Amino acid sequence: MAAREFESMVEAIRLKRRMTTEDVFALRRAVYPDGIVDVREALALFRLNDDCEAATPAWTELFIEAQADFIVHQAEPRGYVSRDNADWLIAQVGRDGVVDTARELELLVKVLEAGKDVPQRLVGFTLEQVEAAVLEGRGVLARGGTLVPGAIGEAETAMLRRILYAYGGSGAVAITRTEAEILFNLNDATIEADNAPAWSDLFVKAIASHLLAAQGFRVPSRNEALRRAAWLDSPTGLDWDGLSAGSIGSALLNGLKGVFEPTLGERVEAAYAARNADFEAQQSESERIDGDEALWVVSRIGRDGTLHENEKALLAFLRAEASHIDPKLLDLIRDAA
Repeated sequence: MAAREFESMVEAIRLKRRMTTEDVFALRRAVYPDGIVDVREALALFRLNDDCEAATPAWTELFIEAQADFIVHQAEPRGYVSRDNADWLIAQVGRDGVVDTARELELLVKVLEAGKDVPQRLVGFTLEQVEAAVLEGRGVLARGGTLVPGAIGEAETAMLRRILYAYGGSGAVAITRTEAEILFNLNDATIEADNAPAWSDLFVKAIASHLLAAQGFRVPSRNEALRRAAWLDSPTGLDWDGLSAGSIGSALLNGLKGVFEPTLGERVEAAYAARNADFEAQQSESERIDGDEALWVVSRIGRDGTLHENEKALLAFLRAEASHIDPKLLDLIRDAA
């Protein structure tokens, strides 16, 4: 569809301030004839989302699908959310720092779920939407009708868990410091509230993951991500020096094992063995809570002069799981016992 014709369609729908099923079908045909969503179309869909107060479920599906395609699946390297695209998305959904519609919040989470690697800024921004709702009564979650200001209910806990797991689905096991700080902020602000039981479990295990996981998550550069994705297309064969365990697994799952020579199979086994040995070494080291981590935990726990139940549960969990605990934190753990 020509650009002028597309803009006319968008403007006609905006003037109605509602979205019918027929409108959605027409938009889908206009946006996807070539299978590509360009920035002009993505921006137009955001304008429609802002202006159409009444919309069918089909609009939610199209809006999220098209934006995720534009942000995640079309920019090179495909499947990786660039910092520029993350900043662009935040600018569209959070002009005042707060997401106003459930559709846009769902888009944020879908992008986290779809991206193999996502900038931490986007994860933090999404978590902050839950924080703003719980602590300040702002944003779409606060307007849902079930949130009790100053408390963390089942819905908020489920959203937090979904955001954290979405980001971790890309291979990031560890909770980052940014995420851990937000969780501590929520816990501190709701310490006396009637929170959902699931919140205590999420808080303890997420903070423990930050302190004990084998390694934190580092968003790769675009060049590094492209290098990871391109090895199968290389005409000179496999790049064993840059081959990750994930890409080896991908190769085997895609049927390459049957055409490998025996010596190549041995190299696969050697690569796995080296990777496992490295992971075990990292795991042993990561199960230590040393100086900087210990100081951070001590600075965050008991800020009001009292050790509360979630904090005691966290300290007990760390005492049971850590192979070594710095004396500064160990003293606090003993006091809590």
